[in-house]
Amino acid sequence: MPLSDTIPALLVLADGTAYRGWSFGATGTTIGEVVFNTGMTGYQEVLTDPSYCGQIVVFTYPELGNTGVNPEDEESAKPQVRGAIARNICHQPSNWRSAQSLPDYLQQNQIPGIYGIDTRALTRKIRMYGAMNGAISTEILDEAELLEQVQAAPNMAGLNLVQEVTTRQVYEWSDPTIPAWEFKPKATSNDQESLTVVALDFGVKRNILRRLASYGCRVIVVPADTPAAEILQYNPDGIFLSNGPGDPAAVSEGITTAKTLLQSQKPIFGICMGHQILGHALGAETFKLKFGHRGLNQPAGLTQRIEITSQNHSFAIDPDSLPEAVVEVSHLNLNDRTVAGLKHKSLPIFSVQYHPEASPGPHDADYLFEQFVQAMQTARQATTDEVS
Repeated sequence: MPLSDTIPALLVLADGTAYRGWSFGATGTTIGEVVFNTGMTGYQEVLTDPSYCGQIVVFTYPELGNTGVNPEDEESAKPQVRGAIARNICHQPSNWRSAQSLPDYLQQNQIPGIYGIDTRALTRKIRMYGAMNGAISTEILDEAELLEQVQAAPNMAGLNLVQEVTTRQVYEWSDPTIPAWEFKPKATSNDQESLTVVALDFGVKRNILRRLASYGCRVIVVPADTPAAEILQYNPDGIFLSNGPGDPAAVSEGITTAKTLLQSQKPIFGICMGHQILGHALGAETFKLKFGHRGLNQPAGLTQRIEITSQNHSFAIDPDSLPEAVVEVSHLNLNDRTVAGLKHKSLPIFSVQYHPEASPGPHDADYLFEQFVQAMQTARQATTDEVS
């Protein structure tokens, strides 16, 4: 793009640090928590992941938009980020699946972005001082004036953003356009009646639903504030607690529901915020990480098995708050030893802090979906034996 066609943009952080660059996407002003993602691929999946609601994402990979965007790679119906930050932007993508350029896509969806700044310096600052609020603007180019707006915005800690992203109505997942390149599960339950999973939507990614369906499950998605009694009316074989944005401790309705669902003794599987919600329901506490984990190569494990995982979260479970009599740690993040997985000692209930569905990321942990299916099949067989 010729320099004469560019629009100046300003990024200001809550501590007063300012970066000047150029606008891409929509014009205007946006405010959110500035975080960074270290993935080399998957920018469209990141932008449309509901877990990023309320955040402005710094992409550490130096060039964004080379492969454009397309409908197949969206993790929700629209971009969920408040803004995007990049070093360089590609305006003319080259990819056989590309349907639109990244700048045009963000402009269409009213998401501002800034490029042409030193994203390496910005990432190092966040690593050193922690994630903080910031603003991107093309209309307020005075640093002091924009800083006032940033400092007036609420912090992520204590913020419940789930109601911004959860479904408004119950629906059954159906995806007739599964891509031909989608990897297949090792085993399915096609030899018997479909297993019914009720997914509590705190901001669920489409690929989670796609993976459950690929294992032969009938997936019913319900709003985050759905009471446990209503969930159990579907007579589910298992219950899924999804990912989502914001502070899990603030999602009181989800924690209350999960506590009641534990009493049903049905198989329960949680991912990311679902893992944190489950932790709270079991009596644990969560805390905010300094700058969070966002990338595609986070090692997780506990014994001799190590998984390379996709992660995206700001909060973690406090291991000292876990009720050791009923739950144990199944995985640790091997970079900082934070809790990356839990399992109940006597019930078919487990969760992970990372994203086994990938999109983007490695497929090392896809076995967790198979584990969930096996738990549901075992529980169904036990119920059948009791009746007979």
